[in-house]
Amino acid sequence: MGFDSVFFISCLLPVGLILYWLIPGNRGKNALLLLLSLLFYAFGSISALGLLLAAAVFNFLWGRLLRPVRKILLILGVGANLAYLFVFKYLYFFLNQVLGLPSDPGLAAPLGMSFFLFKAISFLVDTYRRPESTKGSFWDFLQYLSFFPQVTAGPIARYDQFAPQLASRRLTIPEAAAGIRRFIVGLGKKVLLCTALAQAADGVFALEAGSLNLPLAWLGAVAYLLQIYFDFSGYSDMAIGLGRALGFSTPENFRYPYAAASIGDFWRRWHLSLSYWFRDYVYIPLGGNRKGKYRTALNKIIVFALCGAWHGAAWTFLAWGLWHGLFSALESLGIVPVKRLSQSRGGRGVLHVYTLLVVCLGFVLFRAESLVQAGSLMGAMFAGFTFPAEATVALYRLCSWETLGVLVLGGVLSLPVKPWLQNHLPKWTEPLTYAGCLVLLALCMMKLAAGGFAPFIYAQF
Repeated sequence: MGFDSVFFISCLLPVGLILYWLIPGNRGKNALLLLLSLLFYAFGSISALGLLLAAAVFNFLWGRLLRPVRKILLILGVGANLAYLFVFKYLYFFLNQVLGLPSDPGLAAPLGMSFFLFKAISFLVDTYRRPESTKGSFWDFLQYLSFFPQVTAGPIARYDQFAPQLASRRLTIPEAAAGIRRFIVGLGKKVLLCTALAQAADGVFALEAGSLNLPLAWLGAVAYLLQIYFDFSGYSDMAIGLGRALGFSTPENFRYPYAAASIGDFWRRWHLSLSYWFRDYVYIPLGGNRKGKYRTALNKIIVFALCGAWHGAAWTFLAWGLWHGLFSALESLGIVPVKRLSQSRGGRGVLHVYTLLVVCLGFVLFRAESLVQAGSLMGAMFAGFTFPAEATVALYRLCSWETLGVLVLGGVLSLPVKPWLQNHLPKWTEPLTYAGCLVLLALCMMKLAAGGFAPFIYAQF
């Protein structure tokens, strides 16, 4: 089940919220919340719920063994989680694509497995480093791992951020209303913007290489650039909003990444919880930036390669990670002179263009079915000066007025327009935002009833 499910929005969510608010005390609310979380996850697959519960039992008990601070147990515990992830997420790819052996493609990873296993690994590492930060009962840990706003696609909260809120949190009507408003904004991003953007992007990426030309290739690349942002930031808005409506504070996951002026800056704005996870549990243990600039560059390449592999078993994901690692390394070595350009007249504009171009090309790798397809589309983006009849027909079909309008609107909304409006509009206009959200919700429900929308992109990870 997804947040954009009609059943979830019209039934499970309102009934769950009403019961949650009616039950007195955090203890009763926590019991209901755990039940809702397990029910939400079970709608995807009962067997997947069994795997989630097994991961919870193993990691909680293993964390208790780590109390004597034995490093070998930490290595074995982390290794077990990674092996668990490998079996369900990468085994089919390894057997079929690498060894050429027949294997069952039905061996698929449970929904959100990468996210809840990364939370489990952070729990084990934090237990080893600071045992006092991970105290609590098994039910607290299961609540942390299965918390339904975060279980399928994050944000990847830390246990010491989440667990204290189980014991002490304050529910207020203004906070709940603001949380529901943010949930609706995220729903609007997904249902209204991403649907039109996905149609354009999917249409271009479905074309044969010979049918691509420059305008079509750029249409597909830019449409997907905006689609993946609004898809994932929309999910994050919905997760953060739901958490807020339940009295929980959830880490922010996006800070207008398309306003970044370097690849390093981009990753300080994009998928923050994952960036912080790799920083704290991989980059810093590798040595971070403490062992010279060349080791720093190598560490960044390793981290981004692992980040690409985390997204899935495909050469395109690995290439996407290495692409970002390469430019991050070039920036840290000074070959891309970010600091000097940022201090010169017009230099920051150049950096914005450079960053958007690198990110856009990277997402072509990320979206493509193969490296060959990615290469064909990139080639068409810069050298596709042919205009065969099938390309003209495809462009006319995919580039409608609605698509152009959504591209322009998406481009504007991907920039820091909201903070600017909050600073310049009078406070009396805030109640109007709630009325606007009711209209937005009605539009979303009509769109959902009509069907034709795609699932969240990051749910597959």
